[in-house]
Amino acid sequence: MRLVFKDLPLASHDKARPAAEAARCAGEAGKFWPYHDRLFAEQPAFERDDLIRYAVDLGLERGAFVRCLEERRFAAAVEADVAQARALGINGTPTFLINGRSLVGAHPVETFRSVIDEALKTP
Repeated sequence: MRLVFKDLPLASHDKARPAAEAARCAGEAGKFWPYHDRLFAEQPAFERDDLIRYAVDLGLERGAFVRCLEERRFAAAVEADVAQARALGINGTPTFLINGRSLVGAHPVETFRSVIDEALKTP
């Protein structure tokens, strides 16, 4: 079993796409998950200065991070995730796909355990 994380910045949150791209920039420096976690802790504070401060706080080199943001280096990758979500009929977050089964929204950990156990039994 493998975990795959995809971006789906919602159009209703105008700062979500820059935040997703910033997380990819942090990932390029090996800090995707710490940056991702920081975004969730700080939301909705996703102004450009906030995104840069989070990166610096995590020890990322400011100049390289800012260049990545300015170049929109990961815009196409984020857009590809959005297109894939649309093709799969996913339009909300969070959405979890486990062996073809979709769980939309927040669920108790027991639900995930049950669905994962079921998926592990499937040949």
